[in-house]
Amino acid sequence: MPPHSSPRILVFTRTADYRHDSIPDGIAAFHALGAEHGFAVDATEDPVVFEDGLYGYAAVVFLSTSGEVLTPAGRAGLRAYCVAGGGFMGVHAAACTEYDWPFYGELLGARFDRHPAFQPGTLVIEDHEHPATAHLGDTWDFADEWYEFRENPRGRVRVLASADASSYEGGTGADHPLVRTREHGAARVFCTALGHAPQAYTDPDFRTHLLGGLRHVMHRPPVSPPA
Repeated sequence: MPPHSSPRILVFTRTADYRHDSIPDGIAAFHALGAEHGFAVDATEDPVVFEDGLYGYAAVVFLSTSGEVLTPAGRAGLRAYCVAGGGFMGVHAAACTEYDWPFYGELLGARFDRHPAFQPGTLVIEDHEHPATAHLGDTWDFADEWYEFRENPRGRVRVLASADASSYEGGTGADHPLVRTREHGAARVFCTALGHAPQAYTDPDFRTHLLGGLRHVMHRPPVSPPA
């Protein structure tokens, strides 16, 4: 990939399982954020891009991907990118992706298990210092699917916001860290389980949330080819 004067991110939206109607809205939101804040966006569903090493990208975003979406060579490319210090961001159904690849589960910190019906609810903001949540108050009223995970990542990740399970119907358990970040080796990772509905991506608070997560993982220069 030729050099660019502004940072460049890759938004990957391939689905091999459930496909969210909100994917075009999410792509549009990232393009709008890039135009406003000075970074370029490549959106693709072609897994071959991962086989080329992802060189030149300041961050890779999995936007509501689902199922097994990478080739073996693509998995190797994403792993190499992360080992080299690349930034990774997972949005919503990114947690429903690559169940057969242990590295991906470790990268995210937790895999999707179930969710109740889409409905309004409340998040408890646990970290007001992070750019993805600094603009929010102590709670955030939102409408989403309120993901639950196969394992609770708390203790292995920095939890930024969790669901108040008493604020919606159909949830199980008490602790649902829906927004989190972590360092996985040299890679910096941000994950938000929010973003099911198309209208989320025009919500100013949610867009600021996405921008803050993206800025967090774009903390290093783009990954370069090995010398």
